[in-house]
Amino acid sequence: MKLKALIVDDEYPARKELRFLLNKFDNIEVVGEATNAQEALTLIKALDYSILFLDIEMPGMNGLEVGARVQEMPNPPHVVFVTAYDEYAVRAFEVNAVDYILKPFDEKRLTQTINKIVKINQQKAHTTEDSPEDQPVISPEGAAKAGQKPQHIKIDRIPAEKQGKTILVNESDIIYAFTEQDYVYIKTYSDKLFTRFTLKELESRLNPSIFFRTHRCYLANLHKVKEIIPFFNGTYTLIVEDNEKSEVPVSRAQAKKLRKILGM
Repeated sequence: MKLKALIVDDEYPARKELRFLLNKFDNIEVVGEATNAQEALTLIKALDYSILFLDIEMPGMNGLEVGARVQEMPNPPHVVFVTAYDEYAVRAFEVNAVDYILKPFDEKRLTQTINKIVKINQQKAHTTEDSPEDQPVISPEGAAKAGQKPQHIKIDRIPAEKQGKTILVNESDIIYAFTEQDYVYIKTYSDKLFTRFTLKELESRLNPSIFFRTHRCYLANLHKVKEIIPFFNGTYTLIVEDNEKSEVPVSRAQAKKLRKILGM
């Protein structure tokens, strides 16, 4: 299956050159081009792209802002920044970019990026096929006799830290999780607990029928939401049932999905 690619760059020569190089790959199909952020976001919402080749310096919303918006979407495409400037590299990877390519384009460097994305997709597919739910459970003793590693056991508790101790938090006690200054915390009714999981890892561990990624920095337990308040530009604020009646933001990209879930 070919990977559908979208090129986003306000300069026609750059788009033309990148399309020319990508056409040499049998497993890549360039199915769209955009000259600015708004065009790009419209196209991404209309079609499931596999790869987004994204310039950074563009009029209006820049590529980094687009990359952040894209990560809030369900099943976002792999983001590859293509730019003439090297000073944005650190910020690019903060929005989960797969790679960062400098102009002028180098075919060998582009090949490395494509191979990297193919490998990521293969690993993801392999993980899905070999998920623990699909495999027979083997006891540690039986695994040792068979020369295998013990089967991973999944429980509905999340390890978190409080005053130097590790606390196993019941899934049902988690009101929301959030990032703050590059750290991830779990909020229960009365405690704010540090966890070593990323927010994405927590999202994969917690029950998807209960926990909803409201924002790139927030994951909320919908069973603990008390009020939904419309906010600026199509976004929402959730008032949750902890002792502070905390406010959890819902991004514009996720607001539509939340309305569908709740039948609003």
